[in-house]
Amino acid sequence: MQSMKKFLLAKPLRFYSSYTYQATNEPILSYEKGTKERDSLIEKLKNYNSGIHEVPIVVGDKEYTTDIVKYQVKPHDHKSRLAKFYYADKALLNKAIDVSQCALRGWDLTPFEEKANIFAKAVDLIRGKYRFDLVASTMLGQGKTIVQAEIDAACELADFFSFNVKWANEARQWQPISAGKAVNRLEWRAMEGFWASISPFNFTAIGGHLAGAPAFMGNVVLWKPSDTAILSNYIVFKLLREAGLPPGVINFVPSDGPVFGDVITRSPFLAGVNFTGSSRTFEAIWRNVGDNISTYKSFPRLIGECGGKNYHLIHRSAVQSQECLEHIVNSTIRSAFEYSGQKCSACSRCYVPKSLWPRFRDGLVDVVSGLRLGSPLDVGNFLSAVIDGNSYKKIRNYIDQAKKDGNLKIVCGGGYDESIGYYIQPTIIETTDPKNLLMYEEIFGPVLTVYAYEDDEYDDILKLIDSTSQYALTGAVFIADQEILLKSQRALRYSAGNFYINDKSTGSIVAQQPFGGSRKSGTNDKAGSPQYIMRFVNPQSIKSQSELSTRVDYDYMKDPLEF
Repeated sequence: MQSMKKFLLAKPLRFYSSYTYQATNEPILSYEKGTKERDSLIEKLKNYNSGIHEVPIVVGDKEYTTDIVKYQVKPHDHKSRLAKFYYADKALLNKAIDVSQCALRGWDLTPFEEKANIFAKAVDLIRGKYRFDLVASTMLGQGKTIVQAEIDAACELADFFSFNVKWANEARQWQPISAGKAVNRLEWRAMEGFWASISPFNFTAIGGHLAGAPAFMGNVVLWKPSDTAILSNYIVFKLLREAGLPPGVINFVPSDGPVFGDVITRSPFLAGVNFTGSSRTFEAIWRNVGDNISTYKSFPRLIGECGGKNYHLIHRSAVQSQECLEHIVNSTIRSAFEYSGQKCSACSRCYVPKSLWPRFRDGLVDVVSGLRLGSPLDVGNFLSAVIDGNSYKKIRNYIDQAKKDGNLKIVCGGGYDESIGYYIQPTIIETTDPKNLLMYEEIFGPVLTVYAYEDDEYDDILKLIDSTSQYALTGAVFIADQEILLKSQRALRYSAGNFYINDKSTGSIVAQQPFGGSRKSGTNDKAGSPQYIMRFVNPQSIKSQSELSTRVDYDYMKDPLEF
């Protein structure tokens, strides 16, 4: 009995210790002439632009190469190779799964404070030692201008890691109520198995986040980076290892998409998929998971962000002065054409009242005609090449179709040239058919289609916007009339996961505008929020009892019921 009492009165194995961490959004550096950051960036650009950089497959603590050799080229100069890398075959991917499972238990049991310190160190490395490596490799490999690379590969990546530590630390402070002599607590565990992180080309930060978030929460990961972001993503992987991430926690496995998808969805150890890419690919992954559902050790979690057909809606009340008009013009151009429209949130369709269309059109044309297109190494260029040949051909086909379609008129732009880089001019198209395919198909390039509606048909336009596209990622309305604004918000409630009022549809900031959409835009798990980080934990409720049980009956059983 004494031994039983000692057991019952024993303290729980783990109590959460206090841990403090202050997360702040990383300031954007200016890179103006004469600044230290400009000089540092130039040196890194010289280094990465001077040769072909080797990127291995990394499984555990070992580097591998295979016979399947690939190259990352520079979009603005596609005859110039930036990096040499290799595809992991099925055998190596299965080895990565085995290695990850060997690393899982030890990493899962690593105290929160140690994991947090590793990712806090990674934040310091992003902000300092590796900042210009990340920016330079993103500029050269993914075709971003300085500011676009800076806000992505430096600021947003640092913010993701930094705020993940903050969100997780705050969430773990909540513990269930303890009553009587029982002590209740919630234990966080990793998911059993591995997470497959499949990242896109357009944001270095998303690559690091898709692999880093599940890893931070104690999981092990197979990270398949995009072929066209391979070098910048490898730098992220290296800095995580330098920060102290143990081998095998994240395995860096570039591979052919269908091969990777087949291996992960057939493995009984698949715990989850963290994905950013096309809705078609995500649907295929989901279908394969469904087909193999009975083989898994647990039900996999699927997180997806799949793009959008994002809109700007202008109400006539918004333009109360020339300055208001200029604001809407500039906001629309930035949203549609920064990074050549290759942001999931980029404005691709615009609705403007006919009474404003001539002035709005002239404003758009005036500004766009002054935008320079060219190499990201020329700081005077506003936008650069699209990512690769396949993307170039797809966007070019839409423009060619616009030239033939009687319902479509190219207002400005419409040119393209792939002789040196995958260059497509910022293009604005007017349509007389609001249900033309250019108004509902995702183009993912510098093409904006505008429909001018009758001023008195605004209510119909609200219904049209909500029903035209299968996506629901971002949307922006420009309205001064508060009654109209309220009506518009209600009508467009499900049309966008990120909704902007009198601002462009792009530019979400971690912890300020958590990002994600629903419908075919994805699972709307809101990257950059506390909700997102909790998708990667497998909670366990634990009750510790210190009161001995002396009977099995209840007091009410002593006296019979009287009828």
